[in-house]
Order: sequence, then structure tokens, then C-alpha cells
Amino acid sequence: MSDSGKEPKSRPRFVAGAVCPSCGVVDRMVVDANADHRRCVACDFVEARPDAPVEQPATRVTRASARRVETAAEAVKLLDN
Repeated sequence: MSDSGKEPKSRPRFVAGAVCPSCGVVDRMVVDANADHRRCVACDFVEARPDAPVEQPATRVTRASARRVETAAEAVKLLDN
């Protein structure tokens, strides 16, 4: 491999389980790290990567109010039969 100062060309990566929105084929979507798009190798569908980050849905773990509440510890009494 020669070191000519150029960045190595990256290969497209397949996205496991991804379904093409155009043709519906599974496991044919690829993402190129250098390009800002994903494409389907079965039907040549191309879609640009979204500019804004995807917002996470609120869950009991990610809600700010859930992180502020501290559950008080309670003593446990063990009974011997």
C-alpha cells in the first residue's frame, strides 16, 4: 500500500436487518462512511442522511423527572420459620 497522503477509500457497510423503503428488500442497504447517504444495492434507491440528530423518545429512564426522584431505602425484616 502506498502512502501518497490520501485518505484510504472506505468500503460501504451493510446495515443488518435494514429494509429498503423503495423495494422492501431486507439486508441490501449500505452506508458509506465518507458519503452522507444510504443506498440500496438491489434497486439503487438513495437517501441523504438526516441533518438533525434523531430525538430519543421519552422513557422512564431518560425522563429528567425520573432521574430527580430518589427512592427512600426501607428496612427489610427477615422471618425465620
